[in-house]
Amino acid sequence: MNAQPTPTTPDTPRMAQFRRTIQNPLKLRLFLLRRLPMAYLAGLRIREVTLGRATVTVPFKYLTKNPFRSIYFACLSMAAEMASGLLAMMYVQDGTPASMLVVGMEAKFTKKAVGRIAFTCEDGAAIGQALAESRATGEGRTVVCTSTGVDPAGDVVATFRITWSFRAKQA
Repeated sequence: MNAQPTPTTPDTPRMAQFRRTIQNPLKLRLFLLRRLPMAYLAGLRIREVTLGRATVTVPFKYLTKNPFRSIYFACLSMAAEMASGLLAMMYVQDGTPASMLVVGMEAKFTKKAVGRIAFTCEDGAAIGQALAESRATGEGRTVVCTSTGVDPAGDVVATFRITWSFRAKQA
Protein backbone atom coordinates (compact mmCIF):
# COMPACT_ATOMS: atom_id res chain seq x y z
CA MET A 1 0.00 0.00 0.00
CA ASN A 2 1.21 3.54 -0.80
CA ALA A 3 2.43 5.76 2.01
CA GLN A 4 0.06 8.63 2.73
CA PRO A 5 1.37 12.16 2.29
CA THR A 6 1.66 14.12 5.50
CA PRO A 7 -0.92 16.91 5.68
CA THR A 8 0.76 20.32 5.64
CA THR A 9 -1.81 21.79 8.01
CA PRO A 10 -1.83 20.47 11.58
CA ASP A 11 -5.07 19.08 12.96
CA THR A 12 -6.86 21.91 14.70
CA PRO A 13 -9.84 21.95 17.07
CA ARG A 14 -12.08 23.46 14.35
CA MET A 15 -11.14 20.71 11.88
CA ALA A 16 -11.67 18.00 14.49
CA GLN A 17 -15.06 19.52 15.36
CA PHE A 18 -16.02 19.51 11.67
CA ARG A 19 -15.14 15.80 11.39
CA ARG A 20 -17.12 14.94 14.54
CA THR A 21 -20.14 16.90 13.32
CA ILE A 22 -20.14 15.52 9.78
CA GLN A 23 -19.70 11.93 11.01
CA ASN A 24 -22.71 12.15 13.34
CA PRO A 25 -25.50 10.37 11.38
CA LEU A 26 -28.28 12.74 12.50
CA LYS A 27 -26.25 15.90 11.91
CA LEU A 28 -25.10 14.58 8.53
CA ARG A 29 -28.69 13.93 7.43
CA LEU A 30 -29.75 17.41 8.55
CA PHE A 31 -26.78 18.95 6.72
CA LEU A 32 -27.56 17.02 3.54
CA LEU A 33 -31.26 17.84 3.70
CA ARG A 34 -30.52 21.54 4.12
CA ARG A 35 -27.46 22.02 1.87
CA LEU A 36 -27.35 19.01 -0.52
CA PRO A 37 -30.90 17.65 -0.87
CA MET A 38 -30.08 15.45 -3.89
CA ALA A 39 -27.28 13.76 -1.92
CA TYR A 40 -29.79 13.17 0.87
CA LEU A 41 -32.30 11.60 -1.52
CA ALA A 42 -29.61 9.48 -3.18
CA GLY A 43 -28.56 8.08 0.21
CA LEU A 44 -24.93 9.24 0.25
CA ARG A 45 -23.16 8.37 3.49
CA ILE A 46 -19.76 9.23 4.93
CA ARG A 47 -17.65 6.23 5.85
CA GLU A 48 -14.46 8.06 6.86
CA VAL A 49 -12.98 11.55 7.13
CA THR A 50 -9.40 12.14 8.24
CA LEU A 51 -6.91 14.92 7.49
CA GLY A 52 -5.72 13.09 4.39
CA ARG A 53 -8.64 11.00 3.20
CA ALA A 54 -12.42 10.93 2.88
CA THR A 55 -14.67 8.06 1.81
CA VAL A 56 -18.29 8.52 0.72
CA THR A 57 -20.67 5.71 -0.31
CA VAL A 58 -23.59 5.69 -2.71
CA PRO A 59 -26.08 2.78 -2.73
CA PHE A 60 -27.61 1.03 -5.71
CA LYS A 61 -31.32 1.65 -5.16
CA TYR A 62 -34.43 2.83 -6.98
CA LEU A 63 -33.52 6.54 -6.92
CA THR A 64 -29.91 6.00 -8.07
CA LYS A 65 -30.39 3.42 -10.83
CA ASN A 66 -30.38 3.92 -14.57
CA PRO A 67 -32.19 1.90 -17.28
CA PHE A 68 -29.12 -0.36 -17.62
CA ARG A 69 -29.47 -1.71 -14.05
CA SER A 70 -26.48 0.11 -12.63
CA ILE A 71 -25.94 3.36 -10.73
CA TYR A 72 -26.61 6.48 -12.79
CA PHE A 73 -23.40 8.34 -13.61
CA ALA A 74 -24.68 11.57 -12.02
CA CYS A 75 -25.06 9.79 -8.67
CA LEU A 76 -21.53 8.42 -8.99
CA SER A 77 -20.31 11.94 -9.79
CA MET A 78 -22.09 13.31 -6.73
CA ALA A 79 -20.40 10.80 -4.42
CA ALA A 80 -16.98 11.37 -6.01
CA GLU A 81 -17.31 15.15 -5.69
CA MET A 82 -18.49 14.86 -2.09
CA ALA A 83 -15.43 12.77 -1.13
CA SER A 84 -13.08 15.53 -2.25
CA GLY A 85 -15.47 18.28 -1.16
CA LEU A 86 -15.52 17.07 2.44
CA LEU A 87 -11.75 17.44 2.61
CA ALA A 88 -12.00 20.90 1.07
CA MET A 89 -14.74 21.97 3.51
CA MET A 90 -12.71 20.71 6.46
CA TYR A 91 -9.63 22.73 5.47
CA VAL A 92 -11.70 25.83 4.62
CA GLN A 93 -13.20 25.70 8.16
CA ASP A 94 -9.85 26.53 9.68
CA GLY A 95 -8.19 29.88 9.23
CA THR A 96 -8.98 32.88 7.06
CA PRO A 97 -12.27 32.50 5.18
CA ALA A 98 -11.84 31.09 1.68
CA SER A 99 -14.07 30.24 -1.23
CA MET A 100 -14.08 26.89 -2.99
CA LEU A 101 -15.53 25.93 -6.35
CA VAL A 102 -15.42 22.97 -8.72
CA VAL A 103 -13.97 24.24 -12.01
CA GLY A 104 -13.45 20.98 -13.88
CA MET A 105 -14.13 17.26 -13.89
CA GLU A 106 -12.96 14.21 -15.83
CA ALA A 107 -14.40 10.73 -15.38
CA LYS A 108 -13.41 7.25 -16.43
CA PHE A 109 -15.84 4.37 -15.99
CA THR A 110 -14.30 0.90 -15.96
CA LYS A 111 -17.01 -1.46 -14.69
CA LYS A 112 -20.78 -1.56 -14.20
CA ALA A 113 -21.59 0.06 -10.84
CA VAL A 114 -23.90 -2.13 -8.77
CA GLY A 115 -24.07 -2.50 -5.01
CA ARG A 116 -22.76 0.11 -2.57
CA ILE A 117 -19.94 2.02 -4.26
CA ALA A 118 -17.33 3.68 -2.01
CA PHE A 119 -15.50 6.73 -3.37
CA THR A 120 -12.22 7.60 -1.66
CA CYS A 121 -10.22 10.78 -2.12
CA GLU A 122 -6.73 10.90 -0.58
CA ASP A 123 -5.79 14.47 -1.52
CA GLY A 124 -6.23 16.19 1.84
CA ALA A 125 -2.57 17.23 1.99
CA ALA A 126 -2.74 18.86 -1.45
CA ILE A 127 -5.94 20.71 -0.52
CA GLY A 128 -4.40 21.93 2.73
CA GLN A 129 -1.29 23.12 0.87
CA ALA A 130 -3.33 24.97 -1.78
CA LEU A 131 -5.40 26.74 0.86
CA ALA A 132 -2.29 27.68 2.83
CA GLU A 133 -0.72 29.16 -0.32
CA SER A 134 -3.89 31.06 -1.21
CA ARG A 135 -4.14 32.48 2.30
CA ALA A 136 -0.46 33.51 2.22
CA THR A 137 -0.55 35.14 -1.23
CA GLY A 138 -4.18 36.17 -1.60
CA GLU A 139 -4.23 34.52 -5.01
CA GLY A 140 -6.35 31.61 -6.19
CA ARG A 141 -5.01 28.07 -6.31
CA THR A 142 -6.33 24.95 -8.03
CA VAL A 143 -6.01 21.32 -7.00
CA VAL A 144 -6.90 18.24 -9.03
CA CYS A 145 -8.36 15.66 -6.66
CA THR A 146 -8.81 12.01 -7.60
CA SER A 147 -11.80 10.09 -6.24
CA THR A 148 -11.78 6.37 -6.92
CA GLY A 149 -14.98 4.34 -6.71
CA VAL A 150 -14.77 0.73 -5.62
CA ASP A 151 -17.58 -1.88 -5.58
CA PRO A 152 -18.19 -4.41 -2.78
CA ALA A 153 -15.87 -6.91 -4.51
CA GLY A 154 -13.02 -4.38 -4.41
CA ASP A 155 -13.03 -3.66 -8.15
CA VAL A 156 -12.59 -0.08 -9.38
CA VAL A 157 -15.77 1.01 -11.16
CA ALA A 158 -14.95 4.67 -11.82
CA THR A 159 -12.23 7.26 -11.32
CA PHE A 160 -13.02 10.96 -11.17
CA ARG A 161 -10.53 13.82 -11.39
CA ILE A 162 -12.18 16.89 -9.91
CA THR A 163 -10.48 20.27 -10.16
CA TRP A 164 -11.13 22.55 -7.20
CA SER A 165 -10.34 26.25 -7.10
CA PHE A 166 -9.57 27.92 -3.76
CA ARG A 167 -9.22 31.62 -3.07
CA ALA A 168 -8.72 33.29 0.30
CA LYS A 169 -11.28 36.02 0.91
CA GLN A 170 -9.99 39.52 1.49
CA ALA A 171 -10.68 40.99 4.93
